[in-house]
Amino acid sequence: MTTHFQGRFEVEFKYRLADSAAFLRALEALGPEVMVADNHEQDCYFDTADRALAREQKSLVIRTMAPSGIRLWIVKGPGPDRCEAVNITDADKAISMVCTLGYQPVLTIDKRRSIYFLGPFHVTVDHLAGIGDFAELAIMTDEETALPVYREQLLALATRLGLGPEMRETRSYRTLYEQSAHLLQEESAP
Repeated sequence: MTTHFQGRFEVEFKYRLADSAAFLRALEALGPEVMVADNHEQDCYFDTADRALAREQKSLVIRTMAPSGIRLWIVKGPGPDRCEAVNITDADKAISMVCTLGYQPVLTIDKRRSIYFLGPFHVTVDHLAGIGDFAELAIMTDEETALPVYREQLLALATRLGLGPEMRETRSYRTLYEQSAHLLQEESAP
């Protein structure tokens, strides 16, 4: 994991892509560094039986990535800017430990992800089956006072990449999946 993913805080803007090929052309024009392309990521979310973490706006995630072999333990929240991740060597052991602490798997999200670097920022391009295509522009930092400046810089980068405010997606992938599953349940109900 590079220094791009170090810090306690994350400024992130997510955009729904109607045309991912056009977005990738705009991104390529800026000469990004490629970290990984077309990686398969699996995020396993954990919570207590009574969803205590969700109520506190926190997420506990074990992420595996292939073929890169990266495995992460991620804690998000409370709030949208708090995010910490650490490399782990054994995802199965980490899952066992989390379960031993009383957490249980509540959701698994699979996505195809490519990660690019533009200066201090990282740009991810994601495809989630049944949900859609997205671009995330982000930076992580330990400097909470820098968050407003980073927000402005990321919004300027979004404009350069052809991403407008109407394309912004403020819901997390977890929320999108849970809402999608709820809609499917409603549609299948008699």
